[in-house]
Amino acid sequence: MNIQNFSLSEKLVSASYVRQGLQARRGHEQLVRVLLQQGKCPEEGWSESTVELFLNELAVMDSNNFLGNCGVGEREGRVASGLVARRHYRLIHGIGRSGDIAAVQPKAAGSSLLNKITNSVVLDVLKFTGVRSVSSCFVVPMATGMSLTLCFLTLRHRRPGARFILWPRIDQKSCFKSMLTAGFEPVVIENVLEGDELRTNLEEVERKIEELGAENFLCVHSTTSCFAPRVPDRLEELAVLCAKHDIPHIVNNAYGMQSSKCMHLIQQGARVGRIDAFVQSLDKNFMVPVGGAIIAGFDENFIKEISKMYPGRASASPSLDVLITLLTLGANGYKKLLAERKELYGHLAQELSALAERHGERLLHTPHNPISLAMSLNHLQTHGTAAVTQLGSMLFTRQVSGARVVPLGVEQTVSGHTFRGFMSHADAYPCPYLNAASAIGITRDDITLCIKRLDKCLKSLSKEACAEKRESGSPAEDVDDQTVSCNVHGCIYTRNK
Repeated sequence: MNIQNFSLSEKLVSASYVRQGLQARRGHEQLVRVLLQQGKCPEEGWSESTVELFLNELAVMDSNNFLGNCGVGEREGRVASGLVARRHYRLIHGIGRSGDIAAVQPKAAGSSLLNKITNSVVLDVLKFTGVRSVSSCFVVPMATGMSLTLCFLTLRHRRPGARFILWPRIDQKSCFKSMLTAGFEPVVIENVLEGDELRTNLEEVERKIEELGAENFLCVHSTTSCFAPRVPDRLEELAVLCAKHDIPHIVNNAYGMQSSKCMHLIQQGARVGRIDAFVQSLDKNFMVPVGGAIIAGFDENFIKEISKMYPGRASASPSLDVLITLLTLGANGYKKLLAERKELYGHLAQELSALAERHGERLLHTPHNPISLAMSLNHLQTHGTAAVTQLGSMLFTRQVSGARVVPLGVEQTVSGHTFRGFMSHADAYPCPYLNAASAIGITRDDITLCIKRLDKCLKSLSKEACAEKRESGSPAEDVDDQTVSCNVHGCIYTRNK
């Protein structure tokens, strides 16, 4: 509806009513105007009706939605299912062109505008979450691992003689495979144990650079967000080493956007040394479906190089999902979620610590990890690795998702490289443990239910283990005719159980 059509409407409906409708329409248009002018995430979230109005306006700008369009090419935005068309708001052409994922498509002005706006809004979010000096970013329709691979392939053109990527160990397969897929040999730097925490071995990093030669390294591949007891890498020190030896630096910031500490590390690393690009997941940070990531950096030219390395057009779904989410939440809504996550991290730590104490365990002291926590499972380990792994199975069948049980001595071969102590980020971590994380979107009820079910599982396993010990002659004593006390754990349980 434009001004002329509103004027014509006054012949059919009272002029005062039409003017009221026009004012309402202008309210929606004003929000869109500000978005296009500023390119920033709106402070307050939009209503769903405003978001849908905006998306429909974008869709009619694409040639597949032109009323008189006659397509005779092989890619004309044809969709067989109306359900699929509605799912994508009829934005069918995707983003980019064959030579550049950031390029504008002549026959898809609406989809191209969607792409530009999304990248601009996401850049604004990166800045207000802590990386204020970031200069450029783009949303890529690949998850974190493949997005890292794209960064490495881009660096290959800058450093054609490089063979190695220096990588402080983190036991996550996609991180490791991202380097192999790009055709490079990871040089694994084992972490050092400081208290309960696993931290970056800076001395070994520098020794390897001197041993193999800085010119032979494609980059340093560091990590922020990770499972405790590993903590974010020493980004500032690594950035200084990269600047000193003229080695590029790529940061895996998978779910670090939700942590002000992780974002501060990236900002500081770029300030004192060298960080070329950092990659973060869309689903982990914005609660959207899996399949997208943000590649960002401090050199606009390098980020453009990465976008041009992407072959062909790309799906617009990840860009559409994150734009809808951010327009709906607004900057204030997203900041509120970040604040709630941080508050619930403290609550989860308290609850997990209290539970650990009741079962003779302890919460591992990992103050440098702002998202993930770990609780020891030493008593379960006395009954063997099977008891530890059984806890993970019990939690999963009781609908506790995301909890991660890490036993001792697991070996895993990933693309020919064998990791000892796999999942624990170290060859021989001192104890088995259980992970839980306070990630964006977690609720107090999630924590309450998790602790309740975990408590029941630990009690059940202790009783089973003690019963087995008693049958095999291990130390236990009768309390009375109905109960038995285990001298190993001090637990008391009913005889008929």
